[in-house]
Amino acid sequence: MCPHALIPFKPANPKSRLAGILSPEEREAFARAMLEDVIAAAKDANCSPVIIATELFDSEDIQITIPDKDLSGTLNEVLQQSVGSILILMADLPLATGAAIKRVITTKSDMAVVPGRGGGTNAIFLAEPAKFHVDYYGMSFLKHLKIAQEAGLSCEVIDSFVLHTDMDENDDLVELLTHGTGKSREYLEALGFVLSAENGRVGVVRKAAPSQ
Repeated sequence: MCPHALIPFKPANPKSRLAGILSPEEREAFARAMLEDVIAAAKDANCSPVIIATELFDSEDIQITIPDKDLSGTLNEVLQQSVGSILILMADLPLATGAAIKRVITTKSDMAVVPGRGGGTNAIFLAEPAKFHVDYYGMSFLKHLKIAQEAGLSCEVIDSFVLHTDMDENDDLVELLTHGTGKSREYLEALGFVLSAENGRVGVVRKAAPSQ
């Protein structure tokens, strides 16, 4: 099995909720590091990455560019034209592993969904993509369960810490610095970010970056 892994990615001005601790340039570099970690995990699971990007950027992987287009609409066009199984995987999952992705794509159900925090959807595997359509933004996880039910598709909800943990808020970086092993963690550490425990609560602080 070698499904295509569709990975939505925003190269310019990504991760705006991290603007309080990262500059625009740093956020772009961090997003790119996370994308590289996700691509590596997808390839480790024998998936073929296809980046769904809002604009063209330097990459050796296949890209579909969607300037000024709706993400859900673009993905649905791809799903309707697909003849083989498809995995949709978010680009801000730096803890993702090949083993976790293999668990998703080997479901015995018609599809598998990995929920994200806050009601989002971090991964969807579809054995027959043309029978499904996505609806991201808002409470997308519950939307996707309803769409599956209405389409008569069996759906497995997969509980996976490494695929559940996306990077949106400052506190999310705690998980990356605790459990990460890839380029994303290396980039944060190069910027001087370290774990800090004050008043019994673990957070991240930025110290002087290590000298080169």
